[in-house]
Amino acid sequence: MTIDAIDFSRLYQSHLALAARTRKNAGAWDTRAAGMAARALHSRYAQDFVARMDLTGAQSLLDVGCGPGTIALAVAPRLRRVVGLDYSGAMLEALRDQAAARGLTHVQTLHRAWEDDWSDVPVCDIAVASRATLVDDIAAALVRLDAHARLRVYLTHPVGGHFTDPAIQRVVGRSVPGTPDYIYLVNILHRMGIHPRIDYLTQESRLADAQGFDDYAQRVAWSLGELDEQERDRLRAWYERATPAERAGAPMRWAFISWEKSPC
Repeated sequence: MTIDAIDFSRLYQSHLALAARTRKNAGAWDTRAAGMAARALHSRYAQDFVARMDLTGAQSLLDVGCGPGTIALAVAPRLRRVVGLDYSGAMLEALRDQAAARGLTHVQTLHRAWEDDWSDVPVCDIAVASRATLVDDIAAALVRLDAHARLRVYLTHPVGGHFTDPAIQRVVGRSVPGTPDYIYLVNILHRMGIHPRIDYLTQESRLADAQGFDDYAQRVAWSLGELDEQERDRLRAWYERATPAERAGAPMRWAFISWEKSPC
């Protein structure tokens, strides 16, 4: 048996099912739009992502899963057309508001999900999917990204498969299986004849700047699911004696995956 016999797309889907992860619906992301928009452009993650992008020869960009415009708005001043695509209407509204405040009249939005009809989604010079690739059918998503880019594709995918430090999961009394790691994407791309570059970004834990225990518990629950009374009590008892570093947990790591399109 060789690696060519492995269907990494199907293996990814099996792993995702084992992780028993409930995908957040658009309404859940709608509730987070305002808070994310307020800090999106000032994050170290966004700066590191943009620093790794090559905009040479590019005039347009498609940002899939754009959220409030974390990447789209950061590069918009250097381009002629920017299209933000997301399935959260509130995220797109936040992106439009931010663009208007900056006088970026060439930024437009499309209310779409990965699985929707993309017949009206334009092909752009660059396609981006930042922290937006943990989808049901990753192979189809990668094909779509590649097909909608003329020059280059940039995406990030989790390293390690956990959004909350396993040590904090154990405090709560949970052991949540990790989601599919970035290596699945690399192998699927290899099968597509694409040999990407890989780098890594580190993002401070979402728990690090929580404002008190209630906010902290809510952030833990966003990742792990609703906490029952006993789980919340265990978390509170630990929280009150833990150091700030222990409360934050390990930083989140992302694989930064990119490739150049072959000349036609």
